[in-house]
Amino acid sequence: MEFKDYYQIMDIKRDATQDEIKRAYRKLARKYHPDVSKEPEAEVRFKEVGEAYEVLKDPEKRAAYDQLGANWKEGQDFRPPPDWDQGFEFHGGGFTGGDAEQFSDFFESLFGRGGFGGRRQREFHARGEDTYAKILIDLEDGYQGATRTLTLKHSELGPDGRPQLKERMLNVRIPKGVRQGQNIRLTGQGGAGAGKGGAGDLYLEVEFKPHPFYKAEGKDIYLNLPVAPWEAALGATVKVPTPSGTVDLKIPPNSWSGRKLRLKGRGIPAKESGDFYVVLEIALPKADTDKAKAVYAEFEKALGFNPRARLGV
Repeated sequence: MEFKDYYQIMDIKRDATQDEIKRAYRKLARKYHPDVSKEPEAEVRFKEVGEAYEVLKDPEKRAAYDQLGANWKEGQDFRPPPDWDQGFEFHGGGFTGGDAEQFSDFFESLFGRGGFGGRRQREFHARGEDTYAKILIDLEDGYQGATRTLTLKHSELGPDGRPQLKERMLNVRIPKGVRQGQNIRLTGQGGAGAGKGGAGDLYLEVEFKPHPFYKAEGKDIYLNLPVAPWEAALGATVKVPTPSGTVDLKIPPNSWSGRKLRLKGRGIPAKESGDFYVVLEIALPKADTDKAKAVYAEFEKALGFNPRARLGV
């Protein structure tokens, strides 16, 4: 069985509008009508054009035909893949034009045969496509949950059949415990279905806005915490901000810059909540006064500290 490239037969592009398809059909039907045409094989071409138009003029049949992809060539040996119409529910109805009894085996293999006056024909409903978008939310929303109004951009077919960029606003509930990279599913908010097919779903991929303090890695949260040299050396209890409130953290004596301390269960809340990690950063006071310079000089004499001793210098 030969593949029929209906777009090539009608000499139109694959993204042609419905009006362009109609104009192309009228032009070719006049050119190849057997009663008036002097073109060779006019009757054959007239039937091919009618068959192509029967498919492409119908948005549902056209959508199904387009599922086959653009890689097939006119006349190429063809067998419909067994799952080519997966997700489509066919129903009865009549053809709206053309002599369907004379359509090709290719047409019959896809859509079945039918005729005028309600003779049986395979039609279909198709569920709309699932759509995807990335959204930015505050890290705190992942801890507490929230309802946010989001503006999403999407394309729709305009009156001329060409895609147009549109915006829509959605009220979205951000569930408590949502993590970066997780999807929020909005049922029925995806692409519109064909025929009586229901709309697809919209999946929102969550990403946290950059935060001045915190960094998220999965369910865990990290904070770089500045500490004074004496707090790191002698140990101390200091206040630490977290997205769920301020907590007291005990810093062990002789801590070093880069040491990581864990606050268990203080990360993103979940059935098994993440952890909150505090990474110590030793902050040195500036030696910008005579008093500060004298204190640093006293440290040098009293401690005899060489930070490069392990390097052998």
